[in-house]
Amino acid sequence: MAKAISPLQPIRRAGQFGAPGKPGVTIKEVTGFGLLQFSAWGASLAQTGAEAARLAGCSLAPAPGHVVSGSNGVLMRVEPLKWWLLTSAAAPRPEPELAAENGAVLDMQDARCWLRITGDKAETLLNHFLPLNLRPSVFADGAVATTAFHHVGVTLWRNADGLNLLLPRSSALSLWQLLSESAHQYGLVEE
Repeated sequence: MAKAISPLQPIRRAGQFGAPGKPGVTIKEVTGFGLLQFSAWGASLAQTGAEAARLAGCSLAPAPGHVVSGSNGVLMRVEPLKWWLLTSAAAPRPEPELAAENGAVLDMQDARCWLRITGDKAETLLNHFLPLNLRPSVFADGAVATTAFHHVGVTLWRNADGLNLLLPRSSALSLWQLLSESAHQYGLVEE
């Protein structure tokens, strides 16, 4: 399979921009990952969740709004009947064993662009666009939410590395520009 080209390649640049001094925001595109979606039918929630957890290397599938890390990847419950499994590009491609009557598995590897946003002003920046309370006491490590960013459905989760945003490839360029331009007021590092 051919390696996908980032939709951000034409505009992404490395360096520090905007306000001088210590930057308040760092935005990094994470590349080289796999993404599988597991969709359960109403009566097969347990079977589909168990298969997603098995492939992630977790003991249990996460509850809605939660993320767990396993030996093979990160498993997040993005909707009541859906999980997403993020894997490293270096990891062997997972082979789901899910009967059609229990659910469906969709390979979404090239459907999303992954941004990691860190820094003292990361939450403030994202709250310019996302209608979520991102304080760590509310949106803690291991939380995930599907929300809207400029009328585009996005997925946001927090882990030890910071805030992570999965954007549809078709909208990634315009959403990156909004984030980047808004982050200039806080001082921005693009990686």
